[in-house]
Amino acid sequence: MKTKDIHQTEVFNTDANDLYKCIMDSRIHSSFTGGAANIEDKEGTLFDAFDGYISGKNIVLERGKKIVQTWKAEEEGWPENHFSEVVFIFTPLENNKTQLDFYHTGIPEHKAESIANGWKEFYWEPLKIYLDR
Repeated sequence: MKTKDIHQTEVFNTDANDLYKCIMDSRIHSSFTGGAANIEDKEGTLFDAFDGYISGKNIVLERGKKIVQTWKAEEEGWPENHFSEVVFIFTPLENNKTQLDFYHTGIPEHKAESIANGWKEFYWEPLKIYLDR
């Protein structure tokens, strides 16, 4: 199977620890995405988000610095036992802002464009709105 990788960079109006918490706290994650999330800030634990559409495992967790997870989507065309990898890298900026460098590797090639658009539409944009409230 051919795969593709994506890299996205976004800047958020919050500090790195708070941005990390938005992703790793079930209640906050559910609040900004609108879908149920079950995630624990502990390496080696399984998680799911977006009402079970996303599932995976926490591999590396460095509070306010880095998140590495295995990741798969429950959708038609995503190979049943195929896991990709997501990496979130948090860089503090001036004025209480954080740059997020996001890498998603091993995406089935035919799904890469829709997955890339999905991160922007269903994660980054709603998260910015949530943080700007």
